Amino acid sequence: MNILAIADEECPSLWDYYTPGCLDEYDLIISSGDLKPSYLSFLVTMAPCPVMYVHGNHDGRYKEQPPEGCECIDGKVVTYKGVRILGLGGSIEYTGGPHQYTQKQMNRRIRRLKWAIRKVGGVDLVVTHAAPRGVGDAEDFAHRGFTGFLKLIERYRPKALLHGHVHLRYGTNIKREQEYEGTKVINVCGQYTLKYPGNFSVDH
Repeated sequence: MNILAIADEECPSLWDYYTPGCLDEYDLIISSGDLKPSYLSFLVTMAPCPVMYVHGNHDGRYKEQPPEGCECIDGKVVTYKGVRILGLGGSIEYTGGPHQYTQKQMNRRIRRLKWAIRKVGGVDLVVTHAAPRGVGDAEDFAHRGFTGFLKLIERYRPKALLHGHVHLRYGTNIKREQEYEGTKVINVCGQYTLKYPGNFSVDH
């Protein structure tokens, strides 16, 4: 399955300079948050596949203007073409805005999904906005990751965790891919092509 993962920055090649047919290879599009709702609505119109998303910390606008035709998987476990996908959007709380959580609040969100995960027999992909703490996050408070994601990986051993929030242009030392306990942790800022269950490859 070819999955296009996106987050944080709208890609001109997929929107302003869209070429008909450029999305035909994808079986699923996943957003890790902080993208314009009109961008997601455009992609789901042009692509031959669904668009699923979680909220970023700047996605309070989705309440009034949700991405039309797209499926919110934030706080849910869904199965698509046999792939079990868990969605947990939001960032660490730093201004009190929507889709911001303390470490304890995110831990509670994860615990609430325990039965749903057990019902489908595990999870293959985790889609978040923030990164796990210490694996792809940053040291400034607004971009620190969640410790609960580390425990989630340790317990359920997903193939990959897809996140955004830390823009690649923030620094030259920001890594696209890391690994934690056998799980690939991938920063999908901009766009990233995930070949599941095969090898992972970057598509800039």
